[in-house]
Formats: sequence, structure tokens, C-alpha cells
Amino acid sequence: MSKINNYRSAFIYMILLFFMWGFLTELNNTLIPFCRGLFELNYFQSSLVSSAFFIAFFVMSLPAAKWIEYLGYRAGIVAGLLLMAIGCWLFIPASNMEVFYIFLGAIFVLATGVTFLQVAANPYVSRLGEPEGASSRLNLSQGFNSLAKIIAPIFGSYLILATVRGLPPEEQAQAVQMPYLGLGLALAALAILFYFIKLPKIIKTSDDSDVLAHSSGKTSIFQFPQLRWGALAIFFYVGAEVTIASFFVLFISEYIFPALADYQQLVADLSDEEKLMKFREIAERRLPWFWSLMMIGRLGGAYILKFIPAPRLLAIAAVACIAMMTLFLFSSGYLALYLLIGTGLFLSIMWSNIFTLSIDGLENFTSQGSGILVMCIVGGAAIPPIQGLIADSSWGLQASFVVTIFCFLYILFYAIKGYKKG
Repeated sequence: MSKINNYRSAFIYMILLFFMWGFLTELNNTLIPFCRGLFELNYFQSSLVSSAFFIAFFVMSLPAAKWIEYLGYRAGIVAGLLLMAIGCWLFIPASNMEVFYIFLGAIFVLATGVTFLQVAANPYVSRLGEPEGASSRLNLSQGFNSLAKIIAPIFGSYLILATVRGLPPEEQAQAVQMPYLGLGLALAALAILFYFIKLPKIIKTSDDSDVLAHSSGKTSIFQFPQLRWGALAIFFYVGAEVTIASFFVLFISEYIFPALADYQQLVADLSDEEKLMKFREIAERRLPWFWSLMMIGRLGGAYILKFIPAPRLLAIAAVACIAMMTLFLFSSGYLALYLLIGTGLFLSIMWSNIFTLSIDGLENFTSQGSGILVMCIVGGAAIPPIQGLIADSSWGLQASFVVTIFCFLYILFYAIKGYKKG
């Protein structure tokens, strides 16, 4: 019973981590319309906010995995939280200087901390109990990650976007200072907490005595086909999710709201610039609908996986997303809005299923495999700029969402064949 209780306590702490990095990750999407308005960016330049965040996963995942391999999960978690705190505090000098690329540097540091948490927490949760429950545990943890993403846009809307309307540029830039100062202090407090709490050991690091026996006969991480194909699946999944979330506010505020009479009445007395800023503020409050469906799907997925195998559920979700995004390309008004929001329900279970299928059977390669998978979160840096280039072309923003369909087609392949161990 003591072991089970220890696992339960550790799982609660892990849920707290999933919540915090979900909150900071989603708050990054608030910075996209914020920076687009402040620095007068085009769609491609706006996408660099996401790229600066997610490129950190590619650059820092393997160093994070090595850090955790030698020093353990606790050290990875504490380092991640401290780096996130530093990244938040860097927004203060960045806003004072009012230079877009310094903002991007602060975002990169923040994302480096998230990278450490991802590399540590995902495999830790997946092994914090019986192997057959790994996907369910990750789905449940991701559910709280989605809860944070519901709250973050509301936080960003009221404390950032709503405060900049009508202000000169120098005062707009400073609107991020107090929110990120407070978040940095909260993250530093969490780092202190995780430094002192006790976490059960799951995988032995270099100086443990209970490292799992290496019984697979594999000598390289790249000998596991489920990991090779799974790394690409993570790349395309994150690329699709980030693309939808990153351009959600811009699409709704620039394409949907201006064409709807109900929303035109809300801004009748405002100037054109103030109308756009008001639409962005309202659109930011619609983004939680997307994350709410993500949370519902993840919490429900934790239960559904007791009855439906992970590969089959992943295939169903991929087919649903392909169908919805195809219809979205030819829709307008409320239908386009609801289709874009609705993809959240089916995106919800993709991460946990792909991740657990990819590391299944890796044994003491698990930490290294986790690092590779988290590195492939760089899809969130690569796919949005591609969409941005298409959106800036004659195709336009709505047609640029076609890139997500190609992402979901690959995930369907992985669910049917790519996950198999060979």
C-alpha cells in the first residue's frame, strides 16, 4: 500500500507540472496577436513567436535527456522550473527595449525550461504504475494540461490584450511585465517545492542500483521502429496542434467576426484599429472552447482506452480531424468557427497515444527515447511558418490550414502501421 500511496502522491505532483507548462505554453499564443499588433508583423513573422518557443525542444531535448539520465528526474524538474522562471523574468527587459527579437529570446529560454519538464515528466508518468495504464495516466495528466490551456487565454485576454487597446506602443510593450513577473515567482516557488519533496524512483540513473535489465538485445535507440516512426508522428501532431492554436485568434478576429453582424454591433463606435484589437481580445476568449474540448477528450480518453486499443483510437481521431479540416477549408461563418474548435476533441488523445506507443519496449533506452520524442516537438516551430508563408500568399489564411491535413494523414499511417515493433 505504501508504494501505491507514493505513486499517487507523485502523480498529483506531476499533474501540477502538466498544468503549469500547459499554462505557459498556451499563454505564448496570446503573444502572437499581441506582437502582430505591436510590431506590425505579417503572418510569417507572427508565426516566429511559435517557432522561437518550439525550436527549443529540438535544440535542448537531448541535453535535457542527458541531464536527467545522470542526475535524475528531480534535477530535471527543478532545472526546468528555474529556467521557466528566468524566461518569464526576461520579458521585463525585452518589453523595456521594445525589440521583437529580444521577445523571441525570452520565449526561447522559457521553452527550454518546458523542454526539461517534458523530457522528465512524460516518461515518469507513463511508468508510474502498471504498463497497461500508461496511456490512461498520460491522458489524465494531459487533461489537466488542457485545463491550464483553457484558463491561460482568459488570463491573457484580460491581463494583456484588454490592457493594450488605445495605448501607445511603449506602454503596450510594458503590459506583459507584471503578469510574467508573477508567473516567474510562482515557478521559482515550485522549483523549491520539488527540490524538497520525495519522488519514487522509476528508472535508475547512472548511480542507481536498480536499473532495468537490458533484455531487448538492442544496442541503439534507432533500432526501435516504433520510436523512429513515432518521432515523426509527434513532429506532425505538434505541428498541427500549434498551427491551429497559433492562428486561431488571427483567423477568427480577421475573417469570422468582421463578417458577422452580431460582432459588428459590439464595435460600432470604435475606429478600425480599435475594432481589430477588440476582435482579437474577444477571439482570445473563444480559444478556451478549443482547449475545453481537448480536456474533455483527454479525460474521456483515459477511460475509453480501457476498452479500445490505443492504435485504433488514434486512427479514429486522425480520420475525424482529416474530415473536419477538409470541410473547414470550404466553410465560413459560425460553421468554420465550430469546425476549428471541434478538432480539439480529436486532437486530445493523440499525444499520449503516440508517446506511449513510441516508448513501449524501449526498456532502459526510455529516457533517451523520451528526449528524441520531445525533440520532435520542433514540429511546432516548423509547421506554423509554412502556414504563414501560404497565408501571406494569394491563397490566404483559411486555405493555409491545408497543412494540418497532411499532418493528420501521417498520424493515420502511424496508427495503422508505424507503431508496430517490426
